[in-house]
Amino acid sequence: MAERDIRLWGDPVLRSPCALVTVFDEGLKALAQDLVDTSLPEGRAAVAAPQIGVGVRAFGYDLDGRTGYVINPEVVEVAGELRDIEEGCLSVPGLFFPTPRYEFARVRGVDAENSPVELSGTEVFAQMLQHEVAHLDGQVYVQTLPKERRREAMKAIRGSDWFLARQP
Repeated sequence: MAERDIRLWGDPVLRSPCALVTVFDEGLKALAQDLVDTSLPEGRAAVAAPQIGVGVRAFGYDLDGRTGYVINPEVVEVAGELRDIEEGCLSVPGLFFPTPRYEFARVRGVDAENSPVELSGTEVFAQMLQHEVAHLDGQVYVQTLPKERRREAMKAIRGSDWFLARQP
């Protein structure tokens, strides 16, 4: 399998809600492995399918000594305080903003064989779960920021080298 290129802010696939996976075949197993492989390089924690240009509900992760993937994940529980945590995204490279996230999150989904999977965690792992499921709902974290912070984020995105390089 392979590490795939990351789509950047402005790509329409990042703003579109993803389809549920309904076919569990070798292609899905390959996608799951690509998601894991793409999350492995240093400085990464997880990658959602739309970040590699695939509009289905799936993400791979490598964080806190846990590595894997989830197909059709749903956040089924959040708990603790909603607090600001410094957050970044591979699709918005080099930019970090305090983002409201719950201290605990639980996600349920399935694996590539359609068997149940449940992941839960606190702190950074909980942040990752919330962040990746939001990707599958068509949201990049900067869209979830409070109004003033979102304005600051958008200004930073428009001024970034990677964004300017993509403009015609």
